Amino acid sequence: MRKKIIFATQNEGKLKEIRAIFGEMDLAILSMKEAGIDIPIEETGTTFEENAIIKATAVVKAAGTLALADDSGLEIDYLNKEPGVYSARYAGEDTPYTIKNQLLLDRLAGVKESQRTARFVCAVAAAYPDGRVFTVRGTMEGIIGLAPVGENGFGYDPIFYLPECGCSSAQLTMEQKNALSHRGKALCAIKEVLYKEGME
Repeated sequence: MRKKIIFATQNEGKLKEIRAIFGEMDLAILSMKEAGIDIPIEETGTTFEENAIIKATAVVKAAGTLALADDSGLEIDYLNKEPGVYSARYAGEDTPYTIKNQLLLDRLAGVKESQRTARFVCAVAAAYPDGRVFTVRGTMEGIIGLAPVGENGFGYDPIFYLPECGCSSAQLTMEQKNALSHRGKALCAIKEVLYKEGME
């Protein structure tokens, strides 16, 4: 029987990335919905790591099986690292990302490229039923572009420009993104932790 991990997310785009990265491990990766877990989780942490731990420990308590959770967001240096841990809730949780992206572009209007530095940050926590908790962090550096570009990805990807690739994060293929992205790096790091610690 395949071992299962519950990943504390309802985001289908994120699940697709996670399953691609964990592909060679003989694991069933379930979303909270797929695992039948419907609990409110309030992200009250002030760091990405704290929020990831809050989510992973809530799910492991509810399910009794190994749980992973991530918290990720966009830090824009010119805006004092906003939206940061509030990236998903920026301008309202139900606000479409087309609007969120435009709001950030408007706030950076007239700001020169050298001051538009930004990064995607992802912290992933693994919570075991026996109380062990591990966290890792991955980042992807870039700049905020002048307009949204690209159809791949989700969230802030269309405005996040990668100078070394000559394109936005939303123009990368899934394989490129998993190799370069903050989430890809953090998921690869947590995968190493799982191998080292054993699955259960």
